[in-house]
Amino acid sequence: MSAERPEDHQTTVRVRGETLREPDSKSPPPAEEKGGHKPLRKELSEARLQMQHRLPVLDDDHDIGIEKAHTVVRDGKADLSFTGTLLASAAPAAAPTGQWQEYRIYATTGGKHVFSKVTRNVLAETQDSHEAEVFDPSPSSMPSQLLRSARDLTRSRPMDWADAAVAFFGYDPLAKSLYQKFDGQFEEHIA
Repeated sequence: MSAERPEDHQTTVRVRGETLREPDSKSPPPAEEKGGHKPLRKELSEARLQMQHRLPVLDDDHDIGIEKAHTVVRDGKADLSFTGTLLASAAPAAAPTGQWQEYRIYATTGGKHVFSKVTRNVLAETQDSHEAEVFDPSPSSMPSQLLRSARDLTRSRPMDWADAAVAFFGYDPLAKSLYQKFDGQFEEHIA
């Protein structure tokens, strides 16, 4: 009968070509390597691993089309709280590198749109990043009205929420999958 080794109690995951191990709670702490250095060991977030396994389904997909209170987290800025509807969301079908983005578009009851981009990573030590912007079709402050007027003069038509979404998300494959949920509203029609 062979003795159990500590690595027998670990889950191994390959992320970006690197092997990551999630220690079992019964495993002893790793022994120090020669020279007094601890071996490199990255712990995985169990909650984010579960999110990754459910992709492209997101936790709030069941809220699409339902008016309710929302809070959209933003890094380095105040979070956005509003009542409105989640219009659409998109996530990749898989995240083999352990990192992925989630895109969401909301419409507020006040007629504004909120665009949200969340970047997630399965590593426990890595924080998720949150970006969000608000598109107000009728800005109330004088500086924002002047900026909007100057921008509208250079365009053949005023900017609408779809233009603002493209300015925020761009045209990467995930953004295009988000736009497809709006029945051709984001397609460029030419004659």
